[in-house]
Amino acid sequence: MMAASLLLRRDKKATAAHLKADLNRADNSSGVRQLQELLDVVLNPETPAADTEALDWCKCLIAGGEGFEEFCKTVRSYDNATLCGLVWTANFVAYRCRTCGISPCMSLCAECFNNGDHTGHDFNMFRSQAGGACDCGDGNVMRESGFCRRHRLRTGENVPSIPRDLLLMSEMVLPHFILCIIQYLRDGYIEADASTERDLQKVLQQLEPQISFLEELTKMGGAMRTVLTKILTNQQTFKELSMGQEDNLYAKKNYDKYLSALQNSGLVSVEEKAQGATADVTVGAEGGAGAMVLLGTTAPGSPDESSKEEDQDAGQSVGQRKRVKLSSSTKDPCIIESLKHKCFLEELLFWTIKYEFPQKMVTFLLNMLPDQDYKITFTKTFVQHYAFIMKTLMKSHESDTMSNRIVHISVQLFSNEELARHVTEECQLLDIMVTVLLYMMESCLIKSELQDEENSRHVVVNCSEALLKNNTYWPLVSDFINILSHQSVAKKFLEDHSLLMLWMSFVSFFQGMNLNKRELNEHVEFESQTYYAAFAAELEACAQPMWGLLTHCKVKETQEYSKTVVRYCLETLQIWFDAIGFIDEPAPNQVTFHLPLHRYYAMFLSKAVKCQGLDLDSLLPDQEMLMKIMVHPLQIQASLSEIHSNMWVRNGLQIKGQAMTYVQSHFCNSMIDPDIYLLQVCASRLDPDYFISSVFERFKVVDLLTMASQHQNAVLDSEQERPMLEGALTFLVILTSLRVHLGMTDDEILRSEMVSQLCMNDRTHSALLDLIPENPNPKSGIVPGSCSFEEVLSAVADFKAPVFEPGGSMQQGMYTPKAEVWEKEFDPIMVVLRTVYRRDVQSAMDRYSAFLKQSGIHTGNPWPPYKERTALHPCYKGLIKLLHCKTLHIVIFTLLYKIWMDHQNMSEHVLCMVLYLIELGLDNQVQDNKEDEEPCIEEHCHDSWFPGTNLLSNLHHVINFVRVRVPETAPEVKREAPPSTSNEASSYGQNLREAQVFSLVAERRRKFQEIINRSNTEATQVVRPKSSSTRWVPPGTPPQLVTEILEIRESMLSLLIKLHQKLSSKHNSLSPSWLEEMDMSRHTHGDGITAIERILTKAATRSCQIKRSIQDICGKVSPPVPPKKNNPTDKKTMDKEERRQRARERQQKLLAEFASRQKSFMETAMDVESPETEAAMDLGASEVMESEVLYDCVICGQSGPSTEDRPTGLVVLLQASSVLGHRCQSKEAKKLPTSDEEHIYAADTCGVAHDVRLTLMQRFFKDSSCLQSVSIGWDGGVYVQTCGHTLHIDCHKSYMESLRNDQVLQGFSVDKGEFTCPLCRQFANSVLPCRPGRGTEAGAWHTPTNKKTLVLVKEVEDLQERLGPFPTESNFSKEMELVIKDIKNTTQKKYMDYGKNPNSPDNDFLFMYSVARTNLELELVQRGGNLCSGGASASAKRSCLIGAAALKWPVILEWLKRYFTLEGNGFEGKRQTCAN
Repeated sequence: MMAASLLLRRDKKATAAHLKADLNRADNSSGVRQLQELLDVVLNPETPAADTEALDWCKCLIAGGEGFEEFCKTVRSYDNATLCGLVWTANFVAYRCRTCGISPCMSLCAECFNNGDHTGHDFNMFRSQAGGACDCGDGNVMRESGFCRRHRLRTGENVPSIPRDLLLMSEMVLPHFILCIIQYLRDGYIEADASTERDLQKVLQQLEPQISFLEELTKMGGAMRTVLTKILTNQQTFKELSMGQEDNLYAKKNYDKYLSALQNSGLVSVEEKAQGATADVTVGAEGGAGAMVLLGTTAPGSPDESSKEEDQDAGQSVGQRKRVKLSSSTKDPCIIESLKHKCFLEELLFWTIKYEFPQKMVTFLLNMLPDQDYKITFTKTFVQHYAFIMKTLMKSHESDTMSNRIVHISVQLFSNEELARHVTEECQLLDIMVTVLLYMMESCLIKSELQDEENSRHVVVNCSEALLKNNTYWPLVSDFINILSHQSVAKKFLEDHSLLMLWMSFVSFFQGMNLNKRELNEHVEFESQTYYAAFAAELEACAQPMWGLLTHCKVKETQEYSKTVVRYCLETLQIWFDAIGFIDEPAPNQVTFHLPLHRYYAMFLSKAVKCQGLDLDSLLPDQEMLMKIMVHPLQIQASLSEIHSNMWVRNGLQIKGQAMTYVQSHFCNSMIDPDIYLLQVCASRLDPDYFISSVFERFKVVDLLTMASQHQNAVLDSEQERPMLEGALTFLVILTSLRVHLGMTDDEILRSEMVSQLCMNDRTHSALLDLIPENPNPKSGIVPGSCSFEEVLSAVADFKAPVFEPGGSMQQGMYTPKAEVWEKEFDPIMVVLRTVYRRDVQSAMDRYSAFLKQSGIHTGNPWPPYKERTALHPCYKGLIKLLHCKTLHIVIFTLLYKIWMDHQNMSEHVLCMVLYLIELGLDNQVQDNKEDEEPCIEEHCHDSWFPGTNLLSNLHHVINFVRVRVPETAPEVKREAPPSTSNEASSYGQNLREAQVFSLVAERRRKFQEIINRSNTEATQVVRPKSSSTRWVPPGTPPQLVTEILEIRESMLSLLIKLHQKLSSKHNSLSPSWLEEMDMSRHTHGDGITAIERILTKAATRSCQIKRSIQDICGKVSPPVPPKKNNPTDKKTMDKEERRQRARERQQKLLAEFASRQKSFMETAMDVESPETEAAMDLGASEVMESEVLYDCVICGQSGPSTEDRPTGLVVLLQASSVLGHRCQSKEAKKLPTSDEEHIYAADTCGVAHDVRLTLMQRFFKDSSCLQSVSIGWDGGVYVQTCGHTLHIDCHKSYMESLRNDQVLQGFSVDKGEFTCPLCRQFANSVLPCRPGRGTEAGAWHTPTNKKTLVLVKEVEDLQERLGPFPTESNFSKEMELVIKDIKNTTQKKYMDYGKNPNSPDNDFLFMYSVARTNLELELVQRGGNLCSGGASASAKRSCLIGAAALKWPVILEWLKRYFTLEGNGFEGKRQTCAN
């Protein structure tokens, strides 16, 4: 040590030169000893790390007496590296060229990218999220053609060899320097516990100069990196230096800390091993090691963990957590045990992990990667520490930062296929990754509540855990996806059956997660946002590895891989069904959007058939298993309709968020598409009657499918039936028409996706690129198939160049569909499938309608066009049977009949989907169906409806009688006595025998039992428990149902022809000879009339019998008429528009005549009361209004009268107003008050005067009498305004429903009934029903009169006396009730209760009558005090109670009579109020 002290006192450079000279001698023992002693003093770990003296000594010693800068320059001149290896941190701008990249993670620094040739390549510039390193020069990651000029020259070949003495001092000094850093790290680390707070950042901050020095050394080039590699990987050096000398107490204590830190570095902690915590695990028959089924729970690892977990579970109310441990037969036991280090690199990485990946240390480790020996050793070390990385990551409070830095390292290691394959073979990388992922998810498993909540043995991940919410698993999953992108590694994975089964166990943890339970009573108190975590977890942890594996299963040589995955998918699915206790019916009011096992099975099936030429039947299970597989994906489709029907509204907005995410472009290819495909597979192999019955039962619309006008639905409310029926039919159309996995090529899929997105809206290039679903990813430079993204885009869209708007801002350039795309390729079914927001479907239809009008193809409101489909792959021909089954034909017949009869909850959309299904059936005929025809059996409840299953044959089959179950109050129930004569009785009995019976539920049960008996011989020995009913029975006794026989005598053909008449509003819309005059070219685009004509034409061309039937039906419906000169085109144009125009002209002519008479009367008889003139005026008015009033609906465009069944309404705005109450008697101008004595509200206002009057009257008279003698509404009265536009009430309800489904933030509250007029966009909040019938009395209210007040009062009283009995229940009467409620809700309750009894009916009666007077007064103010002059008010909106035909005194009286009859209050005795 004396020599060391002497050397310390000398000049650093001189000492370094002296030592270097000694070390270069033949006998250098003296120099080695002196240097050793000097380094022991200089690099003493007990010296504070912040002391820079030691660092200065190291720099001088390494330089060997030279200046350090000169030394660095000299070493760089011997750089023989052929790789760039530039390392960057987060937010660094880098480049990625997909054309040059072999690995998808390849990246380039700006210098290498600019010096390379990437002209015409598919590249992008990006801001790095986690950091990275330049791959230029690495032929395993990118193609050599993409190397920059510098790294393409392979500079290492021309670099001279390095002098031996140049790095001699580095080799001697650096081992001690690295040991010193490690000793500081050992000493500074304290295990976290309750009493101590670790300050890791402080330790790292002190060590920053030392780590920066190491980083600086790596930048000297390949020569210095070689020296560092030898030091870091030398096991002997580590062994000699790591433990320290025996007599050094500090070194011994330091080493003990290191050993202590190593104790819990394995996958299983020391405490867990001591307690012997294991799980009951059963290995699958062919699963091998690690394949498991959870059977029980195990004790948690330690008392602390136990209490912590119990607290978490108590907070989440999810029951006891279930632990899963792997079996002891795991292939790689080294990750179970604690780590053991053999070199500096291993311990340095260990402390890097312990300190949660400090950025400087990460950069140093990555800067060393260009050295190949280091890269291999470091990769093996990283894999060795993989389990420890996972444990540290889970404990970290900065998991996001740590995750980014882990990926920063791992992506550089695993992007190289050769290296990934090497560590897979030598270090069992795949086993380690899958095992570590399993152990990670094991920490957050809970008992599944799906299906059988009490007896379920299945466990799922808890999405509310921080592990999933924070995406803590992301770096590990990202690494797994990365290595599966290498074909050699993926094949090894697919060949290892035990590993596959282990992976399926991992995927099953996500099967059924984030279960939603429908709230039936109260709104959920707290809306959980766990669905974000659930969707991200399935996409990243399950779907992306699946897509990685699928990319290697594209050729026939890989058939065995697909077969193996499919087999294990089915095994794991069977285990899952058993674990949740599933038999055949899903639990009611439950839905999970997460079925990764189903989707794995579906996608490997699709790939096996499409790319590998495998036979579908060889990969399918038996019928019973197929029925089970079908249930949960079908439940999701039904739940989507339930959510859009507001059945899940009490669950909050998050459930709608889940439904939207499920179909969103980044998720659809991994979620809804596999689900639809799997259902298509099931439908192609299961009995079609069973499948169709299952669909309608799952959508809860079975009760609606009856021929009766009334029915009882114990599951759905009346307003939910229509959207659910529309959902079921739309789903069937999608199922039978979608070809994404059934025969379309990748190019066709890409084109279809692009067209559907462009039809919704014009798109920018980047937006369109983002909206096209990924995997298979069309965004890469090479797309599977022949077409690239850009080629397809240029084929289907035109580019609209950017334009400057008037404000100066620039509108981006957009792509818009070409005209031929609208004409030939627009597919509304694909649009429906890909829309996140319902408004996008309407947007597409609006754009389509605008194109048709602009091009002159169709001027009305078009229906979604029918698009012919790509031919089905031969394996899926069975799907066509769905369109040719009796159950579907009965449903179609029933719905056509109900639409024709105007039954409740039938809509245009229902008819559109029914016609679509018929046309699909006509275009897709089943081959050789006669041989497969089953004989009619009496028990088959539907077989007597139709003779066979072929749609073409069944179209003209006449149904005579149908037996239905209806409520006793239904109009079908016959009130007359039973038949008295024997002839009548025998006729009734014959009808009873012929009447068809239809029960979807019974049909489904029968088919289910048939399938079970046919597919499983053991089923006869097993007693199946009766599944829980999905029907909810409300409290109370429902109305009694009775059986009635309906006489129908219709066929589907006759109903189609009658619907054609109904839609065209013509009794002879189809002549018997119209088929000969048909022009098929004009039937591609149009409305419902066009669709029916197209179907009839197709049917007639395919069958002569159909053609004869059509001619017969047309002849019966419309008797022959003399031929006219007009051709069919003229007939068409003389249709709706002409009738509407004539009606308008007739009405305008009559009104003009009336106005002329009125003007003449005003001029000649202003001051003279002439009874003759008055009589003439009354006669004129009655003549004018003799014709029925026609209203134009601004939504559907149809013109017609308002009727009891389908009332028309006026768009109105109801507003509370106190303006009348502020009127003053004095004409003096108001002054702003300037003192306390002055008031802005004078005592002579209208409101004050009426209040005083009412108070005074209530002191001396009865309350009821007082309320009949006054009018209110001066303060808080309701003012009713209108923009003048009318619409059908049912159209308005559909319009409001579309606004509710619109997710865009609106400036009004749809839930409160607020909307904008569909035509003029003025604000409104109610619809005022227009009175049905002829408006014969309206003229009197337009006529000025000089009658005295007493005469007018008498007339009003007479009018009330003439009121007949109120009509029976109708849609009009219901709407009147709703409007009265709207008016009452517009103002505050205090403005309605002026009586002494707050809830007295007198208050309500007075309020409603006063509304009319309030509006009269307000209109009087606006007209300047004279109703007969001044015209309408100048405001944009006008009063609709005065001078409008929509609401008149008789209607008010009828409303009030109806309202108070419903309220149980007397109507008589209150009429006197009207006279006031």
